[in-house]
Amino acid sequence: MNAPDLTTAHWFTSSYSSGEGQCIEVAALANMIASRDSKDLNSPVLLFTRDGWRDFIGAVNRREFRD
Repeated sequence: MNAPDLTTAHWFTSSYSSGEGQCIEVAALANMIASRDSKDLNSPVLLFTRDGWRDFIGAVNRREFRD
């Protein structure tokens, strides 16, 4: 898979963000969703298919990643 061009991506932070530096930014691309650390804009970008992103958000909402 070739890496998508992120130079024109429109990144946004969730309105639920508390502003305490524990947030991610997300960009909707043509066929994917990209996410990155909001504190480090040069951090690695995680790419999800749209179905994968939906499943990830569902797991977060179900608190599947809690200790």
